[in-house]
Amino acid sequence: NEQAIKDSIPEFLLRLWNVYSFFVIYASIDGFDPAGSLSSKVDQLSVPELSAAKTYRPPANRSELDRWILSELNRTLRAVIEHMDAYDNFAACGRITEFVDALSNWYVRRSRDRFWSEDKIAPDKLDAYWTLYECLLTTSKLAAPFVPFLAEAIWQNLAIAPFESRVRESVHLCDFPAAEPKAIDLVLSERMNLMREVVSLGRAARMGAKLKVRQPLAKVEVILVNRGHQDWLMEHWALIAEELNVKQVEFSEQAERYISYTVLPDLKRLGPRLGKQLAELRKALADADAEGLMARLEAEKQITLALPSGPVTLDAQDLQIRLQAKEGWAAAQGAACVVVLSTELDELLLAEGLARELVHAIQTQRKEKGCQYTDRIVVSLETDDGELRAAWERFKNYIQGETLAVRLLLEPLAGVEPVELKLAGVRARLFVQVVLA
Repeated sequence: NEQAIKDSIPEFLLRLWNVYSFFVIYASIDGFDPAGSLSSKVDQLSVPELSAAKTYRPPANRSELDRWILSELNRTLRAVIEHMDAYDNFAACGRITEFVDALSNWYVRRSRDRFWSEDKIAPDKLDAYWTLYECLLTTSKLAAPFVPFLAEAIWQNLAIAPFESRVRESVHLCDFPAAEPKAIDLVLSERMNLMREVVSLGRAARMGAKLKVRQPLAKVEVILVNRGHQDWLMEHWALIAEELNVKQVEFSEQAERYISYTVLPDLKRLGPRLGKQLAELRKALADADAEGLMARLEAEKQITLALPSGPVTLDAQDLQIRLQAKEGWAAAQGAACVVVLSTELDELLLAEGLARELVHAIQTQRKEKGCQYTDRIVVSLETDDGELRAAWERFKNYIQGETLAVRLLLEPLAGVEPVELKLAGVRARLFVQVVLA
């Protein structure tokens, strides 16, 4: 059964199974039927065979997100074949893991609104289905030598169940997939990977400052090492804002406005080598211009410091660079950029944060009540706290839209067992009732 499969596979393959489950649930709700769209024998469900469907649009006509994941799929195919030809199965598995992570944590998450769209025949919605379907089928073939039973389970459900005898009766009877060079867009891959790094660093900065993900912030500043893709990132500022839950996205060249650096000696590495000189080195580094030292180290690969007991030459491995955000900011640094978040919160931001916490609590109750994805509910909140009541009223439309609530009330619901909540130190009672069709 499904739980037995989940318990028996590594985390990255569990992500693949979760993506598969997501696809099955929403394809069933929307009636997405690839078998009904293809009347001819489809054999292995390759791209040329899938493209015969009337609703299948060429990737060039699809969204940037679709083109990106298909590019990543084909890059992965090419890399896996190269690694397997070199008998490096560990590296091959690593590339499959990277792709599944991109599919699960970026493509599906960024495409959810398309799958949730009420227009079941909208081209953009159908593009999302065809793209995800192709990724899952190809990944099942790609992973078949490594996880044969999981790959077969996905093939049986996505290929055999709808197509029956029109396809190969096992994924292990299919040809190993080959990369399509024309589907690979290296520039798009580089841009999307940079965006994902910006988002990842922004989340790391939040964690470092102990700011909840659901708490909106005023602004994020991005300082890029290479500004070649800055214009493209600026065009997608709304996506970054949504991912990081911020109101503004800005780009800067002045990292010193938001952060400072501290250079420290690597004690384990330098202790045995320098002995008593280590104390002198620590003082010299504390008194030095950290940014100047870093610039010299990057340009010359090593630096020489004059200590009272004699000069010491150091390379990058001898030093530890610590980043410190200035007051009012949280920061994180990666290879391609520095990301800083404003940590100052006003009344409106705090209210929206409460509304998002309420949505999370309601969604938890939907799950515990066994609600179907399309079930509508009535929700009521009982609290004496004025700020919580104000957030409930101010963000009523947002809360209803996120939870499929037909009504929001501020009074107990008769016959419904409440759930005790504690939000921002305030206690409240939440009532959730499923609306009968």
